[in-house]
Amino acid sequence: MGYPRRMTLLLESLRAWPARRWWFALGTAVATFLFIAIPTDLIPNPLFGREIPPTPWSWWALGISSVLAGLVAATYVAAPEEARTEKEGRLGMAGGIVTFFAVGCPVCNKIVLLALGYTGAIQWFEPIQPYLAIGAIGLLGWAFVARVRRERSCVIPRTAQPVA
Repeated sequence: MGYPRRMTLLLESLRAWPARRWWFALGTAVATFLFIAIPTDLIPNPLFGREIPPTPWSWWALGISSVLAGLVAATYVAAPEEARTEKEGRLGMAGGIVTFFAVGCPVCNKIVLLALGYTGAIQWFEPIQPYLAIGAIGLLGWAFVARVRRERSCVIPRTAQPVA
């Protein structure tokens, strides 16, 4: 099956979604955006600070990741029983975690500081953050497409095995 056909099937699936799924996707996207933007201080707030200003691509990466996280989460709303698996959900969760590291301040992240130190965080971690953002978007996109594909797949019923 070619790429245009796959895209058409994906869009057909999205058109068939009930309003409840779209509202859930929107709510989850907004919650994901806030859940990452506030502690990473992309949205200035009195609780968290940032030593290195955010890059312009951080906003785009967070926005795209949030939308994809909302879409992945919405695939669990009113999904057929056969489509409820956790494998793609783990990919989506990993994408959200990677997004947090991708858009966060490289020297404000305690895990990175413990692993690399201040200089290492700037020299080694900061340059890979754009790649982390691309990876996060890739994980979330993959999880979303896999979830939609699983919903559209034909389920083969289990048959009783002959007893010998």
